[in-house]
Amino acid sequence: MGVGRRFKKQGPPEPLSEEHFAKLKRKAGLPVDDVPTEAPNKKKRKTATESTKSNGAAAKKAAPQANGKSNGVKPAPAPKQNGKSAKSKNKKHVPEPESEEDLSDGLGDGFSGSELDNDEFSDLENDEVEGLGDDFIGSDDSVYDSDAEDPKERRAMFSEDEDESDAEEKLTAANIVGLSRKLDEQIAQEEAEAQAELEEAALQTNIERPHVFGDEEEDDLALKTKALLAPDLQLLRTRITDTLRVLDDFANLAEEGRSRAEYTSQFLKDVCAYYGYSEFLAEKLMNLFTPREAFAFFEANETARPVVIRTNTLRTHRRDLAQALINRGVTLEPVGKWSKVGLQIFESNVPLGATPEYLAGHYILQAASSFLPVMALGPQEGERVLDMAAAPGGKTTHMAAMMKNTGCIFANDPSKARAKGLIGNIHRLGARNVVVCNYDAREFPRVIGGFDRVLLDAPCSGTGVIAKDPSVKTNKDEKDFMVLPHTQKQLLLAAIDSVNHASKTGGYLVYSTCSVTVEENEQVVQYALSKRPNVKLVSTDLPFGKEGFTSYMGKKFDQSLRLTRRYYPHTYNVDGFFVAKFQKIGPTPANLVKDKPAQAASAPRAEEDEVIDKTPIVADEDVPEGARGQDDFGGFDDDEDEKYMERAKRNAMRRRGLDPKALEKPKANGETKAEDKVEKKKSDSKSKSKKKSN
Repeated sequence: MGVGRRFKKQGPPEPLSEEHFAKLKRKAGLPVDDVPTEAPNKKKRKTATESTKSNGAAAKKAAPQANGKSNGVKPAPAPKQNGKSAKSKNKKHVPEPESEEDLSDGLGDGFSGSELDNDEFSDLENDEVEGLGDDFIGSDDSVYDSDAEDPKERRAMFSEDEDESDAEEKLTAANIVGLSRKLDEQIAQEEAEAQAELEEAALQTNIERPHVFGDEEEDDLALKTKALLAPDLQLLRTRITDTLRVLDDFANLAEEGRSRAEYTSQFLKDVCAYYGYSEFLAEKLMNLFTPREAFAFFEANETARPVVIRTNTLRTHRRDLAQALINRGVTLEPVGKWSKVGLQIFESNVPLGATPEYLAGHYILQAASSFLPVMALGPQEGERVLDMAAAPGGKTTHMAAMMKNTGCIFANDPSKARAKGLIGNIHRLGARNVVVCNYDAREFPRVIGGFDRVLLDAPCSGTGVIAKDPSVKTNKDEKDFMVLPHTQKQLLLAAIDSVNHASKTGGYLVYSTCSVTVEENEQVVQYALSKRPNVKLVSTDLPFGKEGFTSYMGKKFDQSLRLTRRYYPHTYNVDGFFVAKFQKIGPTPANLVKDKPAQAASAPRAEEDEVIDKTPIVADEDVPEGARGQDDFGGFDDDEDEKYMERAKRNAMRRRGLDPKALEKPKANGETKAEDKVEKKKSDSKSKSKKKSN
């Protein structure tokens, strides 16, 4: 079947009339306004203004309804034209249909004249194509007429749950200040509402008094059964938090008939059960802080401190070391502004104790708190310094780096096993001005004295490094806190006596411990101040740290103890530490020598012995010939020394498997004559020295 004549000759259909829309509304049961009757001539084109008045929103709504109800079929859309001029030009040359047969040709069912007049596709002839609905085939965004509405009256489209006031105002240079102020006010209002809500919630929470204590009516069997079972950690944690809240606001939150001591006792028991402390140590540590701060201290001891390394400035610079370690996959940053040599390690893909930089002595693993005593001591170049408890060598090598390998450092440690590690670190880090010795530090003033500066990092209970050694929680008892302070007092007095008060650059002593208890810190310092009036406390010059106690549990200390510094893991994220710096301002009085513990432990000595700051013995070449015989030290006894030398030779021969009696065999005549000449020379020299002395 060929193409019908209608598709060849018929032009675009006429536009729909208002009467047609009125009929459709009546059928749908919608209210209809009065519609004026139109002229029978449908083919006369309407102007844009007339079509705008006659065709409103109702035309847009009724168009899809008319399409669906009039014919029931969707005819093919008219081909799109390039422009309005072409469209109007084509419409002028469209011929009129000749008869009804021509109209029905090519279609299954014909159209009557009235139906053709009211055809829903007849408005294609109208210029206002925008009247078509979105469901019309071929309609797209290009047919939207922007002139249909006033742009000023157009409003922003939002979802149903949004208000028209939510439309964002256009941002211009004129209203930017106002919009910014409006936004700030809105944010401030929201913050105020949130704060008020939090305060209200806190007020409601505080009104409800927490129930900390359990039922007291439990029998003995229930208590024994509960003691055998593992503690409920979640319950303990909740009870600790509630107890702290009550202790912070005891007047308002405490239960009736309960005292503050009962809550403190319950808090102590819960801490011991939750963190694993002995009741003795937990109570001793709690006395140092408020309940809230004590809880923070116990909590901080459960996490390890950051890994810190100290740059060895004798071999490298911190910038170069950091770059080398970063290239090996180490994440690090400076430990803080207070240290120029520390690096804090966050993550490492390689073992820090086996890198080439570590083996080459570019750094040493050392806690950040161990930097503080050396920084407080501040050794200068060319000085004589004593480290009374040096192992494993972190502080000793730090002092060597600060002194730039000048002067002399005596590194003493009473343990030979620990001294081996000390020697290893000294060699690895390249410290060439260190002398290692193995003495009981309490004897050191007798061994050698006259030091410009002395560092005493005394042995302690380790309550500041519980994160490193959790065994401290249970293995320290009352006896330890009696023996350790006694030893520390002896060491501190010996250190004071070893300092040269007449030093031009020094005369300083630093006492430090890795403990936080008062018995090992403030009480020891107070004892030294009372026994040695020739020393005083001076500022440590450390950039941070809490002041030491001047009163504790009813005991009063000297006000100068404010110059000491305390460090806690929960405040500075370093190990617990104590640092005190003394300055010796005069010689030790002779009447205080008998109080020296080293003398009481050793054999009785003459009373005329005094603590004298002796300088090193100079060589004989530096002393004038006239003053050599007047020395208090005296000469050597060659006859007595010969006995020791012969004994040493015999022992050396036995170790090598030789017969020591070979030394006693008769010698040849030539050898005896030579020995006689040597003996004569020795006797002559002795006689000359005696004459000079007379």
